Amino acid sequence: MKRLILVVLLTAGAMSTWAQTKEPEQTPSAAQAAPAAPKDADQPVAKSATDDPTYVIGPEDVISVSVWKEPDFSNTVPVRPDGMVTLALLGDVMAAGKTPAQLASDVTSRLTKYIEQPRVTVVVTAINSRRIFILGEVNHPGAVAMSANMTVLQAITAAGGPTAYANTKKVNILRTEQGKQSKYLFNYKEVVKGNNSEQNILLKAGDTIVVP
Repeated sequence: MKRLILVVLLTAGAMSTWAQTKEPEQTPSAAQAAPAAPKDADQPVAKSATDDPTYVIGPEDVISVSVWKEPDFSNTVPVRPDGMVTLALLGDVMAAGKTPAQLASDVTSRLTKYIEQPRVTVVVTAINSRRIFILGEVNHPGAVAMSANMTVLQAITAAGGPTAYANTKKVNILRTEQGKQSKYLFNYKEVVKGNNSEQNILLKAGDTIVVP
């Protein structure tokens, strides 16, 4: 009987030792699987309407000015026809004619009077200053937002292409510069065929394409 009790005690001790030495299986929790965001993460920045760092802000564009950890001084504002925007503390600031990075640098410099080491981000959220207009026999006449290096052919394509009634041989591009209007001829049929490629000019903001 004593021998049986001794065997039982020895077996229990061995089982206890084995349980202590075996590493428990670990199942990652949701918190472990997805690390928490840092407490001092930058505040979210509005989605940009352009990825072009050389884009020059113009009147009627809409920009988001974000000051890190300073939500009271962050805002989304339209650029007025005079090229100015109104910002908290700073009042009117010239935005037109500058890239987002240049404007951010300007605002940062001005805010140092009020905020220690301000970090400013400027994002163009809507491009309204760089538009061309397409009139006449196209499927979607009206204003078209310009992309970088947009040509006449690309603009007509963006407007849904010419209708079945269009006179595509006599498309006109009207451009006003320094108060003077210039007119350029565009033969859609020939350009599509690969001819008269010199007529497929690069457009400028404010150009009007007339498809008769």
